[in-house]
Amino acid sequence: MNTKDAIQQHRQICDELYELALEENRFLQENKRPPDAALLERKRAALGRLDAAIAALRANPSRDTRDPAQRTALEKTQTRIMQILQVDRENEQLLTRYSLSRGTVPQAQPPERGRLQSIYERASRPDRPV
Repeated sequence: MNTKDAIQQHRQICDELYELALEENRFLQENKRPPDAALLERKRAALGRLDAAIAALRANPSRDTRDPAQRTALEKTQTRIMQILQVDRENEQLLTRYSLSRGTVPQAQPPERGRLQSIYERASRPDRPV
């Protein structure tokens, strides 16, 4: 496999990981719980393929870094990686929020307006004991 093919394969896997991150994000926002095992398994498989693609890139070091097509492909791949990281960071925040909110007690109801008014009136009396 030459360098151009290795970059193209790496980009395809990055595109797939980006789509999986978006799918996970949609799931988290809609269901407010961690995704099912099937989605996680698909992510693990894609990450395994990514490791193989990175190994292929390392095995074929670029001899001509001035090639405009290769430079453009690398820049597009770098942009996609940044997008993946951004969505993945949001997913981590959502996962943290939803895992921390599990098992919490529902928030207390606010007191009635009349109750608050009576408390304020008692507190503002000049004859109140200190």
